[in-house]
Amino acid sequence: MTSRREFLSHTIVGLGSLSLGSLAVSQPGQKQLRVRANPIKDGERPVPRKRSFVSPVIDQKIQDLTAKMFDRDLARLFTNCFPNTLDTTIQYAEKNGKPDTFVITGDIPAMWLRDSTAQVWPYLPFAAKDPKLQSLLQGVIYRQTQCILIDPYANAYNKNATGGEWENDRTDMKPELHERKWEIDSLCYPIRLSHGYWEQTGDASCFDEDWLEAMKSVYRTFKEQQRKNDRGPYSFQRKAFSATDTLSNGGYGNPVAPVGLICSSFRPSDDATILPFLIPSNYFARQSLRQLATMVRAHFVDESFAQQCENLAAEVEEALEKYAVTEHLDFGSVMAYEVDGFGNRVFMDDANIPSLLSLPYLGCMSTESSLYANTRRLILSASNPYYFSGKAADGVGSPHTGYDKVWPLSIIMRALTSSSDKEIMHCLNMLKSCHGGKWFMHESFDKDAPENYTRDWFAWANTLFGELILKIEKERPHLILAQT
Repeated sequence: MTSRREFLSHTIVGLGSLSLGSLAVSQPGQKQLRVRANPIKDGERPVPRKRSFVSPVIDQKIQDLTAKMFDRDLARLFTNCFPNTLDTTIQYAEKNGKPDTFVITGDIPAMWLRDSTAQVWPYLPFAAKDPKLQSLLQGVIYRQTQCILIDPYANAYNKNATGGEWENDRTDMKPELHERKWEIDSLCYPIRLSHGYWEQTGDASCFDEDWLEAMKSVYRTFKEQQRKNDRGPYSFQRKAFSATDTLSNGGYGNPVAPVGLICSSFRPSDDATILPFLIPSNYFARQSLRQLATMVRAHFVDESFAQQCENLAAEVEEALEKYAVTEHLDFGSVMAYEVDGFGNRVFMDDANIPSLLSLPYLGCMSTESSLYANTRRLILSASNPYYFSGKAADGVGSPHTGYDKVWPLSIIMRALTSSSDKEIMHCLNMLKSCHGGKWFMHESFDKDAPENYTRDWFAWANTLFGELILKIEKERPHLILAQT
């Protein structure tokens, strides 16, 4: 199974003073794994002296907001979840005179480019008021830059060059890599973080020559994975019990026609794509390339590279219009989840982000778009094979955790992209009743029995829940705040 749901004790590195419990390691071929190896207790935040990072601004926000919330269960969840990344996953230091922040995912002690961005993203609006928090964010950008320079095709990295359980995968592994699954979004998320940090703080000090070289590596990798002239330098195979953990055709995956889209060998779930043109990730790449062009012009006066980024974004956009959109038998004009350029399409959505459901959240599409509205109706229906509805909840799951498992990420994203009070409240009610008695979010839970869940300690889901509550406070305060 993939590294997001299992790891071996010999890969635990760099956890500093965090207190770990016992490990429950799966047997070969076991589909689900619950890892109880975290410094949090059921139902409560770590005490201050055991937190990996403390931000007085974040703590004050939690105190101020929860004092006004009329639903004490939601207030308790927000208190635990919003600071969970800071409380438990941060390993901050200085390297070469610069902040250096390694961010573990939770119960897997490695750093994903995707997760690390998503975990700290909701703290950006507070950075200008907290110099230490701002330094932490600079450190994440620095560490992501160094990771990309090591290998732009990797999705997850070790803190040091220690190797790990996947070091025998048939790909160009390095000891700095935790896993080397090529996913478009892995390179989009660092651009999103850099752009968001710059917008929120006005600080460009972390955009140095290393950062520029890393961004040029992003561009080259995207161009290689258009596979116009050949299949490119990347291939991947693993001895695995699941087909989603390896690639067919000698490690290159299923064939594509060179139509201008970018191949993603794996989804943001770390599962192999069926058809390599992953549509939500291509929308994300288009958005990221345009953000990158803006930053390059502003900070490096490199018009040539900025124009290259814009040209590639335009090429991807044109191909999306031609190949991503199609007529569905029941929902009209919709986006497919995956295509191959030959006319084949996969109609589904996955809970992991980027997803089709998340495109407005990522700034890739308006919620007012009829194309998005039609696709959303498909996603949240039985026509999506990974939409599950049961006694406890309904929502999108993933092949990563199998049948009948709803992901809190999908419920949170449904609320974040909704314009309906009724739908948002439905999502909040599911989230507060499906934490399995732990008062934290999880990776997934059984649609009929929420106590049957995966991952005790999944910081991304926790922080995203906090972001949802902050958005509701700002835009729909009547849903959560007592009237004064």
